Amino acid sequence: MDWSSVQLRSLVELARRGTVTAAAQALGYTPGAVSQQLSALERAVGVPLLRRVGRRLELTDAGGALVRHAERMLEIEAEAVATLERSTTEIAGSLAVGIFATAAAEILPLALGRVEQRHPDLAVRSREMDVDEVYDAVASGAVDLALGIDYPDVPIRRNPNLRVVRLYRERFSLATPLAALDGVELIGIADTGPLGWILPPAKSHYGQAVRTVCRRFGVEPDVRHEVTDTAASLALVETGLGVTPVTDLMLRLRPSRLSVVRLAETFERHIVAIVRTSAERRPSVAALVGVLRELAADDTGPGEDPDS
Repeated sequence: MDWSSVQLRSLVELARRGTVTAAAQALGYTPGAVSQQLSALERAVGVPLLRRVGRRLELTDAGGALVRHAERMLEIEAEAVATLERSTTEIAGSLAVGIFATAAAEILPLALGRVEQRHPDLAVRSREMDVDEVYDAVASGAVDLALGIDYPDVPIRRNPNLRVVRLYRERFSLATPLAALDGVELIGIADTGPLGWILPPAKSHYGQAVRTVCRRFGVEPDVRHEVTDTAASLALVETGLGVTPVTDLMLRLRPSRLSVVRLAETFERHIVAIVRTSAERRPSVAALVGVLRELAADDTGPGEDPDS
């Protein structure tokens, strides 16, 4: 049958995410483009794959059966690409990389500069996405590699088809208004006084991690402002509207007039690279992961095993 990997990937993402809009967001397409791919796939197979139930699309029995085969076919395609890349000594071609805001600002530019110097025939295309989406984007094949964040207190769910490589380990401190805690060098989560918290929504991975750590130490944070953007959170702290956890990398996003106080409790995050196991032996993927690990080693110092 005459179908394409884009069509199969669109079907798989619809099955995973439940709506055309969510599938389009994961794939980096418009909802209209995904709908066109699904319609073309139905024409290619000659049987209905989807049915409309109210305002939603659901898989037919045939659609569900094809999804299971499509996942295997996409994995085989990825293995074939890796085999072809290994057949040549040159590192060339193109890579699609998923990134989140902090990585886009602080990590990726350095990595791409080094990759361009060493492998001028390798074209890396990046796409910024919600940090909570990058793991699924790699799993679906929408990107070849992604930079993401893992929290020891709320770990990323592990998938045997994916490999998570730890690059950086960052410990959180607390950003506080300048006048609120003058001279304080160490603070406990329970000792923020009347200051409210500025946190991302509880449904986000980061929001879950912060609340889990606070509750582990007997604190239910008084969230005054739910904000996802780090720069916006720091601006609110600077205005005196609350406190928020920060790492050194987060602080580089926006010069701010605020106090940074060490937390007595351990609260960490790991910046990770995520690749499919079928793609990690691709020379192009291995080259970019190698550069990312070098940069992390330069930043954190030798002697730490970055694998998770």
